[in-house]
Amino acid sequence: QVQLEESGGGLVQAGGSLRLSCAASGGIRSRYTMGWFRQAPGKERAFVASIDRTDKTYYANSVEGRFTISRDGAKNTVYLQMTSLEPEDTASYDCALAYYGTGTATDKVDIWGQGTLVAVSS
Repeated sequence: QVQLEESGGGLVQAGGSLRLSCAASGGIRSRYTMGWFRQAPGKERAFVASIDRTDKTYYANSVEGRFTISRDGAKNTVYLQMTSLEPEDTASYDCALAYYGTGTATDKVDIWGQGTLVAVSS
């Protein structure tokens, strides 16, 4: 059973940076699409970024140019480097794994992590 473990959340001032990590373990047999979604209080879970098995990346318009997703295949780990953070980025960030596809839709995600909180103060 594949499991995802996130780390790297925290409190940061507007304009600051954070890096989130998500390590996949258990039953990893190939490169899967992995990515991040976020859910702010009172809002729907929304796609943030993903990286597919060919390392093609996808981003939400709201984070394009500020966030970068990358992968360390040897460690089965993906990273989300977040820069120029804004209070609107405050949310629980959930790591996601999809066996197929681009990983940009919640209904195509097969495995979810527990989430890590990111809070950006103004």
